[in-house]
Amino acid sequence: MPRNRRTKGAALAATAAISLLATACTGSAGSGATDDPKAKTTLTFWHGWSAPGEVAAIEANIDSFEKKHPNIKVKVVKGITDDKLNQALRAGGSNAPDVVSSFTTDNVGRFCSTNALADLKPFLAKSDIDPARTFLPQMAKYTEHEGKRCAVPLLGDAYGLYYNKKAFAEAGITAPPKTLSEFDKVAQKLTKTKGDSYEQLGFMPNFQGYETTFEHYASQFGVRYFDAEGRSDLAGDPAAKALFIWQKNLADKLGGYKKLERFRTGLGDEWGPKHPFHTGQVAMQLDGEWRGKMAQDAGLDFEIGAAPFPVPDDQAADYGKGYLSGTILGIAGVSKKQNAAWELVKYLSTDTDAVVSFANAIHNVPSTVAALKSPKLNDDPLYRTFVDIAQHPKSSHAPSSVNGGAFLLTAQDLGVRHEAGREKDLDAGLKKTDAQIDKDNEQAR
Repeated sequence: MPRNRRTKGAALAATAAISLLATACTGSAGSGATDDPKAKTTLTFWHGWSAPGEVAAIEANIDSFEKKHPNIKVKVVKGITDDKLNQALRAGGSNAPDVVSSFTTDNVGRFCSTNALADLKPFLAKSDIDPARTFLPQMAKYTEHEGKRCAVPLLGDAYGLYYNKKAFAEAGITAPPKTLSEFDKVAQKLTKTKGDSYEQLGFMPNFQGYETTFEHYASQFGVRYFDAEGRSDLAGDPAAKALFIWQKNLADKLGGYKKLERFRTGLGDEWGPKHPFHTGQVAMQLDGEWRGKMAQDAGLDFEIGAAPFPVPDDQAADYGKGYLSGTILGIAGVSKKQNAAWELVKYLSTDTDAVVSFANAIHNVPSTVAALKSPKLNDDPLYRTFVDIAQHPKSSHAPSSVNGGAFLLTAQDLGVRHEAGREKDLDAGLKKTDAQIDKDNEQAR
């Protein structure tokens, strides 16, 4: 299941909570840890998984860790949101966790810049671990901020295109599209209208759709977000403008914003069996590696396929790339047991068998180079499509920011106004968006 799903309400809450860390966090840089990692101790580990199978999988790894480190016991607390996590890291005290995981990769910049999570460089050096060689480079990149590494990846997510093979066959489509011009034609061909709604929609392009967010599209266009001085540069980036134009044009071709929104608001839950891709209401879906397992569990009466999401026609050579995110793992800056905590972080994030077993169990992409090469890794063709996307050299995550993912929400808000026809002047809208992002970032420093 994705760990970075950015609904506006949840993202604003996470951003607001983590912004308080700038003035209230009492975390350390990590290098001053003095506890003895061989002494008997109990660590508190907070994570966000809550589904029974996911919880069982992480607890199995904890059990294995405790067998290898009999002096360390781990108290596990499940279902922790970033809001609860941020409050605990800010407050400190005996109830604060020692090791934490978060699904919000967009918040790495704030975690690092406020010392909410400890600097891991001293621990990595002590263990002779080079993040750039140990972890998939693209995932290693999104777990640091401005040269400071306060987290490591613990499994990842890669985004691509799922498609209904039955719908493809009925429409005479023989292969998934590779470029956006091909994609637009396929989406139109798969769309079957029904009055002012749809019997089948080829693809839901709206920015408020399931996973069709600004940052997920941006990876395909190669949006650069910021200039060399760190200022928002959407207005100066042709790729950003091309993204907004393409998205609105596709929405218009498929019936227009209002018609699509009426249809979207009546669709089933993203995480339940009535997801519109499961029910056949939508024939193509931008989604992550977890969707294949969820579709299987939903008992579909049609076969599905997976492929990389298409790229702009002038970037056809880069086909195969996609958006990346995942779970991050770190040591609480307020922890008094950082050396012992590092032993747990190191095991969960770098032990090959632990990483592979966890990836197989929850259907996420491994985050280490060794795990990706393991013969024990799930060989399901659908899943392997996303493993390949994760390893594409141009797959990417949005850059880290001192203001977390707030800049992505601001960009997406522009997209919603533009697709709805409320932002008539896109160039002016891009400039206003840049100004707002710069203002927000400055206030967060």
